[in-house]
Amino acid sequence: MSEAQAHRVTRRCLIVQGLSATLDDAEALRRVAGARAIVPLGEGPTHAFRLEHPATHEGVADAAASRRVDHAFVPLDRRLADVRVVSMDMDSTLITIECIDEIADMLGIKPEVATITASAMRGEIDFRTSLARRVALLAGLEQSALQRVYDERLRLSPGAEAMLGRFHAAGATSLLVSGGFTFFTERLRERVGLGHTLSNVLEIERGRLTGRIVGDIVDAEAKASALRALRAALPPGLAVAIGDGANDLPLFGEADVSVAYRAKPIVREQATHALDHSGLDGVANLFA
Repeated sequence: MSEAQAHRVTRRCLIVQGLSATLDDAEALRRVAGARAIVPLGEGPTHAFRLEHPATHEGVADAAASRRVDHAFVPLDRRLADVRVVSMDMDSTLITIECIDEIADMLGIKPEVATITASAMRGEIDFRTSLARRVALLAGLEQSALQRVYDERLRLSPGAEAMLGRFHAAGATSLLVSGGFTFFTERLRERVGLGHTLSNVLEIERGRLTGRIVGDIVDAEAKASALRALRAALPPGLAVAIGDGANDLPLFGEADVSVAYRAKPIVREQATHALDHSGLDGVANLFA
């Protein structure tokens, strides 16, 4: 490593974290990175450690993978207080499920719908087309099934409330942008105190889903536009984006820091950081 490269490394810290991360994991990564000290971080489901003054990147990724922990080299001047907006996807990001797949399960067609969902998340088919196909399959389902999905199956991802609490306390606003449905995003807005939401409206007639969306479909570009518009209305500062599917990539393009959360390979490749073993509170640990 050249002297210039070494200087750049020392201007960063190394974050090591995971839901099951231990001090032994941090010590192993400290030795590989040649870091000087370990500082435990935060209070939440994710166990996190800041390794100060790492000397090298070499071997760190492999060591982290072997121990099943996440790692990130983070600039020392990236401050939580500088974040103005944290934006996120809903399905398989803020929450653990894909709502449309669980709705489909009420009709006994979850495998068929889930196959289309997975293909869209990998970027293999256009999101608008995939959503129209999936929603059409839900025609005739009773509206009450949506409440059952929310009550019986929807769970927040580990660390979701801790993450939002830290960003909100630092002065940031939150934006939930989803190709899912307002039935769920509005309930989540009230439940966890989200600042803004954008999602699709399911058409319902006589208490049953018609198999259609009301109004414009919230697709990848709509997600990105929502973040762009919100940033323009706020004081200058950092924007954070969190997602897991190809539909989130334009959103990432509008952010200063993007985080692929338990994401598809195409998303990991284009994100600033990837979290595979941490909870969502691990996102806040990527800031000083």
